[in-house]
Parts: sequence; structure tokens; C-alpha cells
Amino acid sequence: MAATASEANAETNLAAREAGPTEAEGRAQRWEKAEEPAADEAAPTAQTADVPTIHEHPEHPKHAEHPDFLGAPDLLDHLADWGPKETPAGTFQLIPVRIARDLPLISRWMNDPAVAAFWDLGGSESVAEEHLRRQLAGDGRSVPCLGVLEGKPMSYWEIYRADLDLLARHYPARPHDTGLHLLVGGVADRAQGLGGSLLRAVSDLVLDHRPTCARVVAEPDIRNTPSVAAFLNAGFRFAAEVDLPAKRAALMIRDRSLRDLL
Repeated sequence: MAATASEANAETNLAAREAGPTEAEGRAQRWEKAEEPAADEAAPTAQTADVPTIHEHPEHPKHAEHPDFLGAPDLLDHLADWGPKETPAGTFQLIPVRIARDLPLISRWMNDPAVAAFWDLGGSESVAEEHLRRQLAGDGRSVPCLGVLEGKPMSYWEIYRADLDLLARHYPARPHDTGLHLLVGGVADRAQGLGGSLLRAVSDLVLDHRPTCARVVAEPDIRNTPSVAAFLNAGFRFAAEVDLPAKRAALMIRDRSLRDLL
């Protein structure tokens, strides 16, 4: 029987792992392990009061290896261990954010007017820092990451449990729905139209490493037509318009059952 596309991808990924890291993977690993400044001493921001908290549970081991996660359970199936993914633009990998190492870069991206118009996290570094710490001090339902392409950090991502997020109040969520937020940091990278290929790669990573997840979801601002187009190019379908507290959004869904067809 002929192998499915998913089986072929799995065999290719296994062969790549057995062959050892590529040059791009090696650069990403060296960057990730680079010596960091002294740890920040600022106190973490408290979780929003009306969001239910999932307490420590034996099924959710702690992020003991990550200095910024404050004992959070693992609700995203060991995201830090997902490894690299090949894309048309090169080798790509998600690296969980470390504030001491990554805050200046993320804050600079957030102050780009094209980004600030939709993320609203411009200003001093403390604005982006509070946003990051709120996730890192939470219960593990949202993990902020840098996207590293060919060894270079070039995008910011949030991988989150949509079924546990406030978003679930605004659409018919299913258990283990996993959400994505993305910004491509550099103007030159945006001009290359990388969004679609990166969104496909990351949603593939989610579906490959989260077997209980049947759908990857996103909710870009309906006015952000380049973002909506990138999701469509990545195999997502437009499901609905939803009114969220801060925006009117396009609910985009990529279904596991359709991943080899779209």
C-alpha cells in the first residue's frame, strides 16, 4: 500500500534526525544556547482573574528546563522538543522565548508601525515584557516562541490552547484545539511572503506532535487581509467572523482530516 503524505513526512523527519543536525539546525542550537545576561529580577505579572487556572497535575510535567516558566504544567506536549521543520525557505524551528535573551528583539518588532497597529504592544520594553511574563507566569496554556529560520530569529509566535483560552467563549471549541499567533519581524522577510509557508510548517508541527489535537485555529483581525491570505495559503479555511473584545476577527481553521488536501 502506498504511504500517505503524513507517513512520508514522518519517514523523512526520522531519517533527518538519524543523520544528525544540518548546518542551519546547528546555527539555531548555538543561538539558543548562547550565554544570556543575568536573570531579570522583575516580578511576574499576575494572571487575569477571570481565566480559570489549571493547577499542577501529574499528567502535565513542569517546564523545569526553562528558567522563565514558573512551574507551569505542560499543556502543549513538550513544544520545546518539537525540533526543526523543513520549509521552502529553509530549516525552521520554534524556540521558546527567554526574556533576558529575546526581549530587546521582540520589543523592536512590536514597535514597527505595521505590527503595532494590530498587536498594540509598542512603547518601552516593559510593555512587551509584561505581555511575555503574563504567559510565562501562567499555567502553560500559551507559550511565546521565536521562529528561527536558517539559524536566524525572524518571527514571533504564540502557540496556545484555544480550548482553554477566552477565545473558546466565542466559537464552538473542541478539546485540544490549538491556536497560533504570528508576526514576521523584518520588513524584508514580510516582503518575501513567508507567512503562508511558515504557518503551514508550524501547523504541521502542531498536528505532528499533538496527536489529541484535531484542529489548529487562528483569529487574525479581519482588516489584516495579508494575514488572512497567508492562513488561506497555509491550508486553513475561513470558518466565520467573530466579535472579540479587542477586534472583529476571521476565524481560521486547519483540520487534521484535510491537511493533505488543502
